[in-house]
Amino acid sequence: MKTQPYFEDIRVGEEIPLQVREPLSTRSLVKWAAAVRDFYEVHYDKDFARSIGLRDVIAHGPNKCALLGRLMTEWIGEAGRLHRLSCTHKASNFPGETLVCRGRVKDKYSKDGRHYVECEVWVENQDGVVAAPGAATVSLPSRG
Repeated sequence: MKTQPYFEDIRVGEEIPLQVREPLSTRSLVKWAAAVRDFYEVHYDKDFARSIGLRDVIAHGPNKCALLGRLMTEWIGEAGRLHRLSCTHKASNFPGETLVCRGRVKDKYSKDGRHYVECEVWVENQDGVVAAPGAATVSLPSRG
């Protein structure tokens, strides 16, 4: 079982433990498409993707945001709360790429009895190309 992080233990500039996902596959993209009912051909039909100028099918943008949500909720533990998560989609990801979810603490403060941590988060591929930068606000329990 993971150790619960506490507000007092968090430092500005601290890196959130990264998560390396399995390499993307067309099969995983089709499974995500079915789960969210997004059957736009660019996510599963290679010929269609090429016809619009892509080299292959691409991962769904919201999937990358969901991965960032998982990064944060696993980091904050059972007693933490995710209050805000946002991301933008800056680059496409293709089958065979490995997605890496990363984050860094930007600020921390207490307000109205809660202890907040502001983070920058992002998804990058195995070459370090940032595909989905974002931000998250969480609250953590206090030791005091």
